[in-house]
Amino acid sequence: MMKTYGIVFFLIILSCKPDTSKTSEYFDIGIIADCQFCDCPNNSVRYYRNSTKRLQEAVTVFNSKALKYVIHLGDFIDRDFASFDSVLPIWNTIKSDKKHVLGNHDFSVVDSLKPLVPMKLGLSKRYYSFKIHNWRFIVLDGNDLSKHGAISREKRTETDSLYNLLVKDSLPNLKPWNGGLSRTQLHWVKSELNEALHNNEWVGFYCHFPVARDPDMHNIWNYSQFLELIADYKNVKFYFNGHNHDGDYLEQNGVHFLTFKGMVDTSDSSAFSIVRMTKDSIIVKGYGRETSRGLKIK
Repeated sequence: MMKTYGIVFFLIILSCKPDTSKTSEYFDIGIIADCQFCDCPNNSVRYYRNSTKRLQEAVTVFNSKALKYVIHLGDFIDRDFASFDSVLPIWNTIKSDKKHVLGNHDFSVVDSLKPLVPMKLGLSKRYYSFKIHNWRFIVLDGNDLSKHGAISREKRTETDSLYNLLVKDSLPNLKPWNGGLSRTQLHWVKSELNEALHNNEWVGFYCHFPVARDPDMHNIWNYSQFLELIADYKNVKFYFNGHNHDGDYLEQNGVHFLTFKGMVDTSDSSAFSIVRMTKDSIIVKGYGRETSRGLKIK
């Protein structure tokens, strides 16, 4: 697999090729997964207090580049609402636009403060989309239905209903630290996909939880329902996530499913990426533990 940053893959895209004639040749974005800071002792694999230093290292690199945006793929903290105040001042020095995905650990705070988490991260909505050139980026909330992040009574009821429905299948991902997509969110995703198709846009998904491997203990609860939903949309080109700190990659039906490695797992290096979006490729430049790779857009 190609690992050299800046390589352009010359492809003939046979279907679902948006009109890019009026867009720039490429644009770059920054990606971090699982910063997961807390002021607490390290364990055998996670170096919680080191995350401020690792985040600062990433921000320094990001600020030396011309990036369209930087996105964190969830678990900005490990626990305790006060932890946000140690990492947000560093995060807020990023010069480019900044995005957050909600992770399960972001809701590892006292119940009374859970509703404040999205606002603390600068989010007016828990799931949302935005567009750059011919791309529509869809940010999912995998904690929409969950034991930790479902805030309203309605969402808690739907959480219990989904969880109990799936128990009979003995799925390995039915863990309390995972979550699911609500009916409302799935309906919204379908409307976003239809609009993107109508506008001749490519689609990339961001979520904290993976969906692609079957079975996988890290998957979002109703991953099969999500995969069925996107199967008919050939304009979906990638799904990027965190949660599994070891990282992972596979391609299915022309969609690149990439799990980015956790920043918190690094003792003497870091883990973050700069991703270049070109007309026919997604080129990942990995720093520290993160792998560099070139992904062809088919």
